[in-house]
Amino acid sequence: MTTPAARTATPAPSESPAGDLALGKELPMADQPAVPFVEIETLRVKEFIPAAKEALSSLVAEQGQARVIRPVFNWAGRNSLFPLHWGLACCAIEFAAGFGARWDAERFGVVPRSSPRQADLMIVNGTVTWKVAHKLITLYEQMAEPKWVIAMGNCATGGGPFRTAYSVVPGVDKLVPVDVYIAGCPPRPEAMLDGILKLEQLIRERKE
Repeated sequence: MTTPAARTATPAPSESPAGDLALGKELPMADQPAVPFVEIETLRVKEFIPAAKEALSSLVAEQGQARVIRPVFNWAGRNSLFPLHWGLACCAIEFAAGFGARWDAERFGVVPRSSPRQADLMIVNGTVTWKVAHKLITLYEQMAEPKWVIAMGNCATGGGPFRTAYSVVPGVDKLVPVDVYIAGCPPRPEAMLDGILKLEQLIRERKE
């Protein structure tokens, strides 16, 4: 009969990592991450994603607008100018001739529109009187943005031979902002086409 003192004591499992590996167990850090996965996802949604969106937005605003977006808009705008289809005086005849078969202004992408809401270019082609001034301003305000104005002929640019008349506006720039001035009384259709090409160059170089 074996006495209690003679019994062999069962060895306690090793507390060292080597002992755990010897028993076929994984390290605690392998199956129990220090940061739970749910907390990592929450941190990513709250901090990483907003920061990434802000960085991307600033990149698009600073780089994309200057190098991609604005040049594309400028290219589309200058190659599809839609002047308002209206006339005031004798310069309107030259305006109409510029879109005829001989000069064909539409080959530059310039297509007259009868509605100010579809037009982005106003060619003031004639004498502007104070009686019609408020109508001109109304048409300008109804045009689509961005919009431009060409003063065609001496009457539109400075009043022409009627500058001292009580009923004539001494320059359409007193009513609306003018981008290009075309001299002549009346200017020929070639001069109007040259003014349109100068406006296209201004649109090419615009930044805002």
